[in-house]
Parts: sequence; structure tokens; C-alpha cells
Amino acid sequence: MATLLSVNNYYYYRGGAEKIFLEHNRIFEESGWKVVPFAMTHKNNLFSEWSEYFVDEIEFSEQYSFMGKLKRLPKVIYSIEARHKLSALLDDARPDICHAHNIYHHISPSILGLLKGRGVPVVLTLHDLKIACPAYNMLAPDGPCERCRNGRIYNVLVHRCIKGSRVLSAIVMLEAGVHRYLGSYQDCVNRFVVPSRFYIEKLCEWGFPRLLFTHVPNFVDPTRFLARPEPGDAFVYFGRLSREKGVATLIRSIADIGAKLEVVGTGPQEGELRALANDLMADVTFRGYMNGDALHDAVAGARAVVLPSEWFENAPMTVLEAYALGKPVIGARIGGIPELVREGETGFCFVSGDVGSLSSVLTRMLSQSKAQVEALGRNARRWVEEDFTAGQYRERIAGIYGDLGVGVPSDGNLRLVD
Repeated sequence: MATLLSVNNYYYYRGGAEKIFLEHNRIFEESGWKVVPFAMTHKNNLFSEWSEYFVDEIEFSEQYSFMGKLKRLPKVIYSIEARHKLSALLDDARPDICHAHNIYHHISPSILGLLKGRGVPVVLTLHDLKIACPAYNMLAPDGPCERCRNGRIYNVLVHRCIKGSRVLSAIVMLEAGVHRYLGSYQDCVNRFVVPSRFYIEKLCEWGFPRLLFTHVPNFVDPTRFLARPEPGDAFVYFGRLSREKGVATLIRSIADIGAKLEVVGTGPQEGELRALANDLMADVTFRGYMNGDALHDAVAGARAVVLPSEWFENAPMTVLEAYALGKPVIGARIGGIPELVREGETGFCFVSGDVGSLSSVLTRMLSQSKAQVEALGRNARRWVEEDFTAGQYRERIAGIYGDLGVGVPSDGNLRLVD
């Protein structure tokens, strides 16, 4: 039996990255791996027999005292605690390979040099653009941004990219500088897994060698979703309510054409979005946070799911989950979203941030007959079943592990490759 060290800041279902991380663990455990997690302690964590090695909690939404902030600041940049605790875990678990997901700001990339020094191959899934952009999303207050390209990371401070704060932006700039100097990503990661081809192209434009990247799409388990392609009357958005998600543009388009919209989720922009819908007298219902069967029921009642993003999205799970439920997707033509929408077959795309373009596409969807919308939903479900399953994901990842010295024989039991 081979041992996988699986690393992520959070050890509970929190967002898209955590879904992939935890489902990754599950499918490899079911395939015969011994999976050892390494994460941050948190009140919402799932149970793990390895939790004694987890790093202390750093939660940026908490109101720490001044001394508490000073204590945590060095960990954000370079966590010695994470290195010490991981070193002890390596002695105990002796993993054959490490697969990391989101590690910055909590665990920190300080662990990558340790893993290299201990001879443990490292695979890192890129859920965002952090290895290039200090602010992780190539989004400045004035929109999509690539000013930090060619080493000009001071721009994250100049433009206060982190919550409009000069202090937080300075910390993130320092963090980026430290790990660029140490070569934490380029010198200590053996392979980057990238869910969208767009991200690979963007990172290569920024100077990263193409051979470091392997495209592995995200996945869902279709058996956990009941496809209900019958169209409802309303459009549905589900996800975080923050500026980069483009929900304000969606509300303006809904008001423009007099359609119905249900918004599922919460976030920092919720109050502003409610006020906007009220001012425009738009037919928008805010459903709050939902998950599980309640979320599935809300999405199943949609005519289509809308993803109006205004930043370089990677490969949003929203699309795959909508497809698994038999719903077409209307997606912004930005980032990796167009890769996941087959125009006229599983949905439609529009110009990101353009109210008129989105209004036109929403109107087009409303003009489709019941049979046409159902056909889009069935095509979407079929695509998920063909190309985005857990089994396919496992085989793609196992292929990478094999390239790095850990393989899967035909009987499904893991062994080290000679």
C-alpha cells in the first residue's frame, strides 16, 4: 500500500477547492491508498486520526487582538510551525507522494522546501493564480489585472488589491517576494495540476515552463445528482456574492428583460445586491446559503444556471454541478468558463460584464421551447457522465503519480514503481 500525503488549508467542505480535495482523498482511499491529511485545525473539521499534526488555526474573518495579529503574521508569510509539524508527520506516516491544494496564508508554501529536502515528490493543484499573482485572482479594484507580470509585484501594494488595505496588500507582496526568492513553487513542485487550459496558457504567458503543467479537469460524481432537465421559469445563480462574480450585472440584465432570478448564496456584496434589485424593481429572490438536497432542489427548478463572472475563473464546480442536475449553463466568456460550455449544446456564453450581451442570451434562453431546454440539459448531463467523473479524474491523477515514481498495477493495489 502506498501512502498519499494530502494537504489543504481546510479539512471540511467549505468551497470548490475543498470539495475537490476531500473527494480526491475519498476516491484514492477507495482505490487502496493510505491517505494522510495535513491541514489547519478548525471547529468545522472532519474527523482525522492525524489531526494532532494539524497547524494552529488562522482565520482571517476573526477579530484577533493586536498581539494575536503580530503572532500570526509570520505564519502567513512563512510558517515554521507548519514545517515542524509536517516534519513530525513525515517521520510517522512516511508518505510516498504529496498532493497539495490551497496552502498559502494558513499552512504556507514553507512546507514545499521541506518536502523536496525529504525526497517526497510534490503535486500541487492550482485552484487559482496564486503562483503568479500575489493577490491570487489577477483582479484589481478596477477589474482584471496583470500588472504584476515580469516581477512587478509591488503593484499589489500600489493598487491595494487585498480588501483595499495597504497593510494586507503589503503582507501579501512580502509573502510573494519571499517565496519567489526561495523558489518555493518553481523549484520544489514536481507537477502542477491545472483544471482549466486557460490557466495553463496564462501561466505560460507569465513565464512558467509548460512542462510543469498537466490539465486535469475537475469532477463530480453523477450518481449523487438526480438529473431533472424539465425547465422552470426562473434563472438561478448559486455561489459567493462578491464583486468578481458579476451578480450585479446579472441583476441589471434581469431587470432589463423582466425575467425572474433566484440567488443562492451569501457574501460581502449581499446588501449592495439586494439594494440594487430593489432600486431596479427586478424580480430577484435571495434564498441565502443552501447546500445538499435543498440546493439541488433550488437548481433543479431553474430554466438555466447563470455564471456571470468578471474575473479569470478557473474551472468552476458550479458548471459541473448544474450539468449533473440536468441544467444548461449561461456563462461569461472569461477565464476557463468557455471551455465548459458547448455553445448551443449545453448552454450559451456572453461577453463578461456586458449587460446587453447577457440580456440577449437570457432572452434567447427564454425563447427556447421546453423540448429545446430539456435537450440542452440532457446534453449537459451526458457530457458530465462522459468526461468529468471521479473515475476519470482518478486515472488522470494516477498517471501523474506514476510519472513521479508511484504507480497503480492492474489489480488496483498501489505499489512503488521500480
